[in-house]
Amino acid sequence: MAHIFGFDDDEDDFMTNKSPKQSFFEIARTANQNIVEKEIEKIFQRLAVAEQILEEEGKLDEIDRRIPAMSVDGTLDTLTNDIYLELMGNIVTQCE
Repeated sequence: MAHIFGFDDDEDDFMTNKSPKQSFFEIARTANQNIVEKEIEKIFQRLAVAEQILEEEGKLDEIDRRIPAMSVDGTLDTLTNDIYLELMGNIVTQCE
């Protein structure tokens, strides 16, 4: 798998000292672009459905109200990193 993304097998783990965001963008630049686009499109589709559900429940404005609090306590970073990691896993799995 290391050669798919331009890393040597002898290099340390490519995620060492990198955030999930940095690692995702590194992989996204080197992976098969059709796979990357497909996975990003799936995330946007999930976002669209989630927004539709929240709008139907009258809670769409709650997103913007929660962002500051979730940023302060680190929850937003954790959830965002989880999405980056999920995307990376989906891309890497399909590129193998």
